[in-house]
Amino acid sequence: MPTVRQATFDLFRRHGLNTWFGNPGSSELSLLEEFPDDFRYFLGLQEMVPVGMADGFAQVTGRPALVNVHTAPGLGNAMGSLYNAYLNKTPLIITAGNQRRAMQNQKSLLTNEDAVFVPRPFVKWSAEPATASEVPAVLAHAIHIAMSPPTGPVFVSLPMDDMAYRLSGAG
Repeated sequence: MPTVRQATFDLFRRHGLNTWFGNPGSSELSLLEEFPDDFRYFLGLQEMVPVGMADGFAQVTGRPALVNVHTAPGLGNAMGSLYNAYLNKTPLIITAGNQRRAMQNQKSLLTNEDAVFVPRPFVKWSAEPATASEVPAVLAHAIHIAMSPPTGPVFVSLPMDDMAYRLSGAG
């Protein structure tokens, strides 16, 4: 049975999305573990930079781009470049980690309580899967929305413990 992480990479492969831009933090590391050799990751040292890089990449290639930023503080740092991508109608799939599901109600460090609301002024759609098993479907929907006219950025919050979840009946 594949993990959510494996299913996520398979989904991105099927859509030809193998180039990522980002500035990950500890809540994103579970997604980036065992990073596949057929993917590229371009690191920026502050979130505005990789969002801007992804914006340019998507405009030049005519394809959507993946962006990975850190939870609440990183998403806040990304907002200036996200605004530009929104005005440019650039198809970006932006992900940010979030605290483990079991710890989110404890308001512990790395919890983005309003993850889906923070980027809303500058994205077409934002979501956090209700369960780990929904991650691949939510990401597939995000890709579809980002590429649907008028194109534009979308956002998906990914709780860090979702990536290791084993999907039953998938394959």
